[in-house]
Amino acid sequence: MTVTAALDGLIVLDLTNFLSGPYCAMLLGDLGADVIKVERPDGGDDARRMPPFVDGRSQPFAIWNRNKRSITADLKKPEDVELVRQLALRADVLVENFRPGTLARLGLGWEDLSAANPRLIWCAISGFGQTGPWADHGGLDMMAQGMSGLMAGNGPPDGEPYRLPIAITDVTAGMFSALSVLAALQARERTGRGQRIDQSLFEAGVALGVYEAAHVFAHGTRPSRLGQLHRGSAPYRVFQTADGYITLGASKEKFWQALCGIIERPELATDPRFKTNADRVANNAALIAILQEILATRGSAEWLEALG
Repeated sequence: MTVTAALDGLIVLDLTNFLSGPYCAMLLGDLGADVIKVERPDGGDDARRMPPFVDGRSQPFAIWNRNKRSITADLKKPEDVELVRQLALRADVLVENFRPGTLARLGLGWEDLSAANPRLIWCAISGFGQTGPWADHGGLDMMAQGMSGLMAGNGPPDGEPYRLPIAITDVTAGMFSALSVLAALQARERTGRGQRIDQSLFEAGVALGVYEAAHVFAHGTRPSRLGQLHRGSAPYRVFQTADGYITLGASKEKFWQALCGIIERPELATDPRFKTNADRVANNAALIAILQEILATRGSAEWLEALG
C-alpha cells in the first residue's frame, strides 16, 4: 500500500536564509511539499559556510535544507525578480525571512503577490514582527532570547544571565510558522483564499517562557535565576553519580515515596521537611544535600536500572 505524504503536490517557495525560515520550509518538505529554495548567486545561504563540514559540505545546512530543490536568483536584477515572481504565482506557500518591507519594495510582498495569486499563503519570519516599533530592527536568536525574558531566568542565582546553548527561538519560530501554514492550508480549503502569516523570534521566545510569564504577570516581579532549581517542584534537577550525572524528578508524592524506598531511606518520606512537594521546595537545599550524598555512591547505569 502506497501512502501519499500529507502535503504531496503542494509547492513551497523558500526565500529564506540561515535557520528560522529554512527550518519552517524543511518541515513542510518533510510532510511531502515540493520545496524550491532560492539562494543568492554569491555563495548562497549563509549556513553553507557553517561548520562542521563533511566532504566540503556544511552539515547544519544539509540538515535543515533537506527535501529541497535549489536555484539561484539575484534580486538586484529585474529579470531575476520576475523569475521569483513567476514562481510565486505557481506556489501554494511562500516563506521568507528578509527584513520587513524588503520584498514589498521589489514587488514581491503580500499585497502584490496575493492580488495575482489569491490562494497564496505568505509566511514572513522576522526578529520582531512586520509591524510595531521594533519591526525595522534585525533580530538574532540571542537578541530574542534576551528581550523575551528567556535569558532572565537562565543561569546561576548569583550570576549573569545565560543564553540557551541552542538557537531556541530560531527553531521554535520555524516550528510555529510551519504550524501556522498548515492551519492556513486548512482554512484555504473552506475559503479558497490564502493568508498572511507574521511570525517573529521574539514572540517564539515569549511563548516558550509562558511558565515564567505567569509568575511575572501574577506578582509584577522580574524573573529570577534559579540555576538547577525548579520554582515549583522538588526534587527536580541534575545529580552527580559515582561516574557521571542523572536527571531526577519526583515532585508527586507517590514518586517521592517510591524514590525514598529505592534509595533505602524510607524515613525521608515522613520527614516533615520533605513530606509534601511544597515542603520539599521550601527545604530544597537540605533535600539536595541528602540526595546528592546518596546518589554519589553508585554509577549512573545502576541508578537508572533501580529507578526503572
